[in-house]
Amino acid sequence: MEIKGSVALVTGANRGIGHAFARALVERGAAKVYAGVRDPAQVTDEDLTALRLDVTQPDEVAAAAAAASDVTIVVNNAGVGGFGTELLTGSFDDARQAMETNYFGTWAVSRAFAPVLARNGGGALVNMLSVASWFSRLDYPGYAASKAAQWSLTGALRHGLREQGTLVVAVHAGFVETELSSFTDAPKISAADVAEQTLDALADDRAEVLADDWTRQVKQALSQPVER
Repeated sequence: MEIKGSVALVTGANRGIGHAFARALVERGAAKVYAGVRDPAQVTDEDLTALRLDVTQPDEVAAAAAAASDVTIVVNNAGVGGFGTELLTGSFDDARQAMETNYFGTWAVSRAFAPVLARNGGGALVNMLSVASWFSRLDYPGYAASKAAQWSLTGALRHGLREQGTLVVAVHAGFVETELSSFTDAPKISAADVAEQTLDALADDRAEVLADDWTRQVKQALSQPVER
């Protein structure tokens, strides 16, 4: 995938990993980078083109696809933690929000932009997933479930968009230095590191990014027997 001269959309691009993706695309020569955000006023980076996009609102997703009809790379980064729902306590509201944003939001944007990518030569679709795609969490099972669902969706999109020539990339990482992971003191990698690794994968036409040692270890352990 050629990044220089491309036109990209990054959802949730006003901060954290999303802004790191957007900056990395600009620095590697993308001709235009749309920052898909709920409030365009939050986009202060002059190199980005603000685009109103709440991924949970069908009308905004459709309007974004119509407005950004020149896109060749879509980065599904917008997400929430849903950490207020623990396994045996807490309202299901946060878990439902995680599923609506992380899973259904990614699905909605991917579905809306698939024909845009097809018209523009195939391009690439990048989904920001997590090491939590592959293991359960007692403290935030709703988030982990949404990421597992998003991983499954990414595989379906890879098969479904193959004929139109779209590269579908799954990006998995453990804790990243963002507001979302501020609740833990566990080792973290930088958002810029995740973005750079992802763009390297795009340039090399690779379908998966395992951004840190923890993620690589968990992926390798998937073939182990289920614990009792």
